[in-house]
Amino acid sequence: MNKLIVTLVAVAMATATLMAQTMPTAPQYLKPGDKVAILSLASTPKRAYVEAAQATLKQWGYTPVVGQHVLDNCHGYAGTPQQRLDDLMQALRDPDVKAIISTRGGYGSSMMLTLLHPDTLARYPKWIIGYSDITSMHSAQVRAGNMSIHANMCGNLADDDADPKLQGYLRDMLRGKLPTYQVPAHPYNQCGQASGILLGGNMAVFSVNFSGSAQWDFLDRDYIAQRDIILFFEDVGETMPRVASMLTQLRLKGVLHRVKGIMVGRFTDYKPQNGFTDMNDMLHQMLDSYHLDIPICYDFPASHDEAWNYPLIEGHPVTLDVAPTGVTLRFN
Repeated sequence: MNKLIVTLVAVAMATATLMAQTMPTAPQYLKPGDKVAILSLASTPKRAYVEAAQATLKQWGYTPVVGQHVLDNCHGYAGTPQQRLDDLMQALRDPDVKAIISTRGGYGSSMMLTLLHPDTLARYPKWIIGYSDITSMHSAQVRAGNMSIHANMCGNLADDDADPKLQGYLRDMLRGKLPTYQVPAHPYNQCGQASGILLGGNMAVFSVNFSGSAQWDFLDRDYIAQRDIILFFEDVGETMPRVASMLTQLRLKGVLHRVKGIMVGRFTDYKPQNGFTDMNDMLHQMLDSYHLDIPICYDFPASHDEAWNYPLIEGHPVTLDVAPTGVTLRFN
């Protein structure tokens, strides 16, 4: 009996160790003087965004370096997939570059994944910062074992009227000072507390661009089966039927019944449709019908409205506490 107990304990410890090894880890946090690469991983930005973002990064104490193809335009993309990948690889291989911030989203970052070896991101762990289409890169980062930062990009850093609180969150996050977010209660919230690693982003991107890719999909069935997940999502310009279809896909894929908590971000630039006054009405009715016994919050600050888009670390352990008085998200 004693031998059996010892064996079971050894197996349990080995399993826990294996799980710990497969959880995403944080790339090196930044210190003054470190380089931050400004890259266009998707669509072509405005030159003013790039120039003003350089000034902001210098104010934060970092050395900005701009990729060769940042302002290129190839059918709306910032260069061909290979050119954008060349800029990414140069930044990854430079040991002095500790973080990469995308100039903007748009379209096209997932194209680089067809040219990128899965081991590359694991070999060169760097913070990648962005949202919207950059969700593709966050997913690739997490699957490579790296945490990644879902946050505003160069356009926000260039905005003189930007909320200094949000910029401060990102600046502190890069230094390793992690926030605790307090968010107002919403009438549709479903109370509860849960912990897990934080995953999500732009709903259309992770539902379409790389969904089902065993190499890159951070919501791959086998990947999430071994982990506790807190899921967040937002989108822009999507119709209510499209969003309903994407939520249905997540249910059919088994994601919604695996996650431990859901943070519904803000959906923007859409029209009321099919008898629903806003997107939260529709999403609440659907999620409520699934009878998920997990905390769910609505209108969390993740969105294409850059004044309502808190920096979130993809792959980081968090605790989501949804209470009648409000929502708390802690980075554990």
